[in-house]
Amino acid sequence: MAGKSDIKRHRKDLYAPRAGGFQLVDVPELPFLMVDGKGDPNTSGSYSDAVAALFAVSYALKFASKRRLERDYVVAPLEGLWSADDPEKFVARAKDDWEWTMMITQPEWITPAMVDEATAAKKDLPAVQRLGFAPYAEGLAVQVLHIGSFDDEAPLLDRLHREFMPENGLAFNGRHHEIYLSDPRRTEPAKLRTILRQPVSRSQDR
Repeated sequence: MAGKSDIKRHRKDLYAPRAGGFQLVDVPELPFLMVDGKGDPNTSGSYSDAVAALFAVSYALKFASKRRLERDYVVAPLEGLWSADDPEKFVARAKDDWEWTMMITQPEWITPAMVDEATAAKKDLPAVQRLGFAPYAEGLAVQVLHIGSFDDEAPLLDRLHREFMPENGLAFNGRHHEIYLSDPRRTEPAKLRTILRQPVSRSQDR
């Protein structure tokens, strides 16, 4: 059996950025398990159900891949796409108004049939029926590594939106994206590591 694949190691530009400063990256199309929802992630049962389903199916796929294909890998980190009618609600942390898509990327060799089988095996989980498997591409994006509490992201996002993007001729071109490199259940808030990513386009291209 070949060594264990790990997207955080193979795509350090996307999943292990250096600390400090905004970085432009070109994000290719990747396959994701996804679940949509709305509301405050701290209080919404729908959110916790979505995360539980994503990890349960992701691990089922990992074990199936190792057993049948002799291809092992590290389950990728949880990611989230966030949006609201008013983008300022992110800076204001008005979480009840947030719409989200929680997701975990999968290796390229995972097939829809494998996902269907893994989903069927976890059918008792409340959010499994809402789970989808589809490619997602962002293209050009700005990202930055945030270290600290989720609620301390606002000043960094404000700098990104009001300073870095205008100064570099960049415009919004997709949903706010977060990649959670730390497990908040096991990490104190001050040490949480989160990639904040914003898809952009160059203003002259719009």
